[in-house]
Amino acid sequence: MKRGKRLLKSLFLLSSCLVVMVFFLIAVSVYLWQTTDEGRLPAKTAVVLHAINNNLVDLDINIRLPKIVTGEQSGTSPLLREDIYISVPGDVQIPLRIYRPQGEGPFPIIMYYHGGAFIQGYGDIDTHDNLIRALAARTNSVVIAVGYRVAPDHIFPAAIEDSYTAILWAVDNAHTYQGDPAKINVAGDSAGGNIATVMTLMARDRNGPKITSQVLLYPLTTFQDIPLESREQYDSGYYLLSRQVMYRARELYTPEEQMWSSPYTSPLQAENLNDLPPALIITAEFDPLRDEGEAYAERLAEFGIQVRATRYNGVMHGFVSFYEVMQSGQYGLQETASFLRQVNQGMLQIPSPYQLQVRQVPQGFDRVKDQTEAFAIAAYLLGRSGLNMFTRQE
Repeated sequence: MKRGKRLLKSLFLLSSCLVVMVFFLIAVSVYLWQTTDEGRLPAKTAVVLHAINNNLVDLDINIRLPKIVTGEQSGTSPLLREDIYISVPGDVQIPLRIYRPQGEGPFPIIMYYHGGAFIQGYGDIDTHDNLIRALAARTNSVVIAVGYRVAPDHIFPAAIEDSYTAILWAVDNAHTYQGDPAKINVAGDSAGGNIATVMTLMARDRNGPKITSQVLLYPLTTFQDIPLESREQYDSGYYLLSRQVMYRARELYTPEEQMWSSPYTSPLQAENLNDLPPALIITAEFDPLRDEGEAYAERLAEFGIQVRATRYNGVMHGFVSFYEVMQSGQYGLQETASFLRQVNQGMLQIPSPYQLQVRQVPQGFDRVKDQTEAFAIAAYLLGRSGLNMFTRQE
């Protein structure tokens, strides 16, 4: 009897020691992942970046981590989806993906332009599907994602001509999908943010459809070589965008240097930014494109354009696409949806004069939630790393 009790006590102590050792290993790993040359990262940002940069999960820039560690809400959306092709100049066709609410409408229209460095293999309407779908659901709008042509097969201006043609198609065919042609918004991330704001310039210059608003998520706003601290500081690629990729994008998308000075590639240097729609510009602290996005917000404000600009601290390029994993991504998506709802309802109010808003890392319950989930993800990643190592040894 006594021997059995001693055995149970020993097993309990052993299991307790193992739990403490595992927790210690997770804590040390997360601490090390948080430590970078550019500053200390929040736990959730650190583990997500570690997973991506070490190929520990099957991710590209926008695909989600496994649901078992994300806390993702289940359930289906009442949205209707349709994939079609439209003709663009050059006698070719490009894909569109349309998400729309059920009902008669008419619903506001959001033209969405995906990121991906303007080149093949870095992004398309499939990699951005979660974000496109979420915007439609949260704004009660029709979202039309444009599969514009990309380099190296199609150089500038193919992408923007495709994108503008898609706007004209959306206006002409609004009645077929319960859209409101009087409420056309443009939105995009990274390279798509560049295209989105270029659409406002093209629509103005060509006397095209009136654009209601523009939403630019961490946009690229210049192809020119100008001093930008964030491009120098976060150029390694660890934060999901490298200087090498940026140079490759410029070389393939705009192979002639004269293209770099066009307002349709480098709106930051455009001489005329008058008569453009209200803008929401979201940037990320750990992002090589941070400074040019914020500089573009300042220039729009100088021309009297209503601008709301928010920098999210503690996160990297592309963070809004990770809204199912990162609380800051959820905040960014909420801000985007709120801006679009307000502008489409004629209720947008932006304080004057212009001022960049800085949103700090999650606090309170949201911080606890992020950190708890970060440790859960870290445990998953470490377990997967150990399993992969064991499999290789066999």
